[in-house]
Amino acid sequence: MDFTFSEEQEAVRTLASEVFTSKAGIDRVKEVERSDERIDRDLWRELATTGLLGIALPEDLGGGGLGLAELYVLLEQQGRHVAPVPIWPVTAAALAVAEFGTDAQRAALVPGVADGSEFLTVGLEEFGPYTDAPRTTATETDGRWTLTGAKAVVPITHVAHRAIVSAATETGAALFVVDLAAEGVSIEQTQSTDWTICGNVTLESAPAELLGPADGTTAQWLVDRVELALAAIQIGVGSGAVEQAVTYLNGRHQFGRPLATFQAVGHQLADCYIDLQAMSVTLWQATQNLADGADPGTSVLVAKWWATDGGQRVVHRTTHLHGGMGVDTDYPVHRHLLWGKQIGATLGGSASDLARLGAQLAAGVEVAG
Repeated sequence: MDFTFSEEQEAVRTLASEVFTSKAGIDRVKEVERSDERIDRDLWRELATTGLLGIALPEDLGGGGLGLAELYVLLEQQGRHVAPVPIWPVTAAALAVAEFGTDAQRAALVPGVADGSEFLTVGLEEFGPYTDAPRTTATETDGRWTLTGAKAVVPITHVAHRAIVSAATETGAALFVVDLAAEGVSIEQTQSTDWTICGNVTLESAPAELLGPADGTTAQWLVDRVELALAAIQIGVGSGAVEQAVTYLNGRHQFGRPLATFQAVGHQLADCYIDLQAMSVTLWQATQNLADGADPGTSVLVAKWWATDGGQRVVHRTTHLHGGMGVDTDYPVHRHLLWGKQIGATLGGSASDLARLGAQLAAGVEVAG
């Protein structure tokens, strides 16, 4: 496969880099972290105005009409700057509505995401070990659906109006649109490892709208795209951490020469480079499979595992290379550590990824046999 970026993808990367560089400097990030919302509304509006926010959404719904690759290019740039805006949950939810929603659902929910006026979110995780099969259940009575269960660490529940939630039906896992202000929905607001606000959502016969067929395909469709979105951000987080480490090590001297010239330091950075390259190759291979409409096979989980496992190694190494400065919670590289740890735990850690990958491989062997 040729993973060279197209002219359009290069343009997206350049524009995204300019926007994040100008709007998400470290002083601005600190200011947003101290705010009640912890979302940079100014940056959010800029992303909407430049068309980046809706880059992968359909043109007839106000989006840019491009694809997943362009969205992941944007997310990688966000990760480099650890910019406090909820691009991945909002756009992932909108992509699911655009793909599976009725005309009414699409018209009501997607254009507001593209222009930055609407916050959607996704609820895919539950309490306990992550599994592909949701424990939240959906029940249909006289054509109306209700959900019962709980969703953990749902992003931006303090500003999102609706969530796209996975739940089990008699015919397979499905996606549902849930009004977070509806009767039967209760939210316990909390914060994640990277200091962003999220919520634990309890559903007690909460009303919901079915999104697409209830046959197990839609939920996995969304999980695949969210896992790759997280992988793209993690590449940016790791790359940004390495850049900071290189600057720091070239400027810090011991025994009369820069720390960057020490062999042990070079080995650590070389390991970071290898991990980042593996993360990048596996991400773009899986993205190409999804873009082509091909069966992704194990490619998404492989990319997810590299982002989870390799990404954690990168942010830990770069923190260690900063010495005492790296553990200072006010020092810029510490944010990369927290983002890396949060991403590495979302939708299951590396052990969970390997367990799911093993189950997928075993299932393939049984079918072949």
